Amino acid sequence: MKRSPLLQPLSREHHAALSLARSCERAARSGDAAQIDAACERAVRAFRQQLDPHFRTEEHALLPLLRSADTQPLVQRTLEDHRLLRGLLDDLQRNDAGALARFGEHLAAHVRFEERALFAAIESLL
Repeated sequence: MKRSPLLQPLSREHHAALSLARSCERAARSGDAAQIDAACERAVRAFRQQLDPHFRTEEHALLPLLRSADTQPLVQRTLEDHRLLRGLLDDLQRNDAGALARFGEHLAAHVRFEERALFAAIESLL
């Protein structure tokens, strides 16, 4: 799908987030402590360096564009997903395999939601 030039950088970041999500899920399923530890460290580092800044951009630059009553469910879902992913950080720092699996699953679902629903709504306004 061809994205608006304004959304292309965020879409590229989504590709990296999906790759991270898959690696988190794989490591969690492996049951290997070393893989889990490494994946948790990678997830925490990626969250701080890429995901959280990405979330802030969406929260401050994109979501305010969606002011209609029809788009409020999209805004609420986005904010709830961001809160949920931020809430898993403490457990990831403790190398919790369950949190790693949940993080991967939620991150992948969140990216798919944004690409299919949120960004489509924003593009209709641009």
